Amino acid sequence: MSRNADPKFWDAAKKHLIRYGGTFEPAIIERAKGSFVYDTDDRPILDFTSGQMSALLGHGHPKIVETVQSQVEKVAHLFSGMLSRPVVTLAERLAELAPGLDRVLLLSTGAESNEAAIRMAKLVTGKHEIVAFSKSWHGMTGVAASATYSAGRKGYGPAAVGSFAIPAPNAFRPRFKHADGSLDWQTELDDAFNLVDSQSTGNLAAFIAEPILSSGGMLPLPKGYLAALKQKCVERGMLLILDEAQTGVGRTGDMFAFERDGVTPDIMTLSKTIGAGLPLAAVMTTAEIEDAAHEKGFLFYTTHVSDPLPTAVGVTVLDVVRDEKLVDRARISGQKLFDGLSKLKDRFDCIGDVRGRGLMLGVEIVKRGGDGQFREPDHDLGAAIATEAFRNGLSMNIVKLPGMGGVFRIAPPLTISDAELDLGLSIIGKSIEGALSGR
Repeated sequence: MSRNADPKFWDAAKKHLIRYGGTFEPAIIERAKGSFVYDTDDRPILDFTSGQMSALLGHGHPKIVETVQSQVEKVAHLFSGMLSRPVVTLAERLAELAPGLDRVLLLSTGAESNEAAIRMAKLVTGKHEIVAFSKSWHGMTGVAASATYSAGRKGYGPAAVGSFAIPAPNAFRPRFKHADGSLDWQTELDDAFNLVDSQSTGNLAAFIAEPILSSGGMLPLPKGYLAALKQKCVERGMLLILDEAQTGVGRTGDMFAFERDGVTPDIMTLSKTIGAGLPLAAVMTTAEIEDAAHEKGFLFYTTHVSDPLPTAVGVTVLDVVRDEKLVDRARISGQKLFDGLSKLKDRFDCIGDVRGRGLMLGVEIVKRGGDGQFREPDHDLGAAIATEAFRNGLSMNIVKLPGMGGVFRIAPPLTISDAELDLGLSIIGKSIEGALSGR
């Protein structure tokens, strides 16, 4: 019998753990290395989601291990008013990578960075209304949760005053179409802001957006959309906040996803990828905005702001990404993965769409609808494929949202090898076959 079935472990988990969303995988994870995690039977499980989309360099990268061991011996945590060299070095390095976003605040989590960004935007503009996408995820705290629309809104009372949402552009299921049936995102965006304007009290402070809506079903913003969105913000005196928690630090094939569009946000938030598995986040903005915020008394004082240990890791992450040319690797490996998934789409009608950029891709599972087309969501099949994949040694996260099929979020470490990509593609194909035969 598998040691993963340890009844004492699972009884204790059931008795003492607060369930915080979804279900736990049926395995006890003992260790992780590279692109794999290992259960208590020492079975390798290929990690196609980089942990919680965060292990950018895989698990146990030797440079990260070395940095943690070295820094924790020196100083890990300080009074928040004290500065250490890793903090200033990381801020300087990030500013060099994102010209114009010269001021940096170093925090712990993505939700925390979005809280700080929205708080800053409200203070600087003197307004309070925040707009986000209808399938967004920006965190589970305070105003970040109020700007999250993909899940978690029912049963928690009122959201922050002035919270608005507009439809997320979806090329697979377009709301507005050109004559050829393709997504007319400009008309959709115009219509959305007409609705926002009709509801606003004249206090629009900011729009917060993910360049690729991850928990919303891996929906990439079309080319040109970001520039048009920035213009909508300029016209209304709003700031544009880009949440690059998952897209930042090379994952999409650019250091930051906004580079493809040539549109620099007013504020950018980072987390997940910058810490390579450790809790590290950043808020980046212009000198002009930071000066204005400071003059108005900007306050975001937290226990772990500017902590030396995670910031030292952040510096090492940037070193490894540069030295191992991982931005280029994400682009090249991402194309290989996209091509492999597209071949699976040709084999299986249940794959309705493959989308994304670099090593951040989505695979949407669908079934035949009443019109004979494979466009209807198939949540059950998606769940069955996920179960089969885990049984076959592959971890893939599946998003289940009303109106969408099961969408697999595929974001392996940037250090993944071609052989490991091929293994993952093989397991996906085998798992789809198994799920379909199980029906």
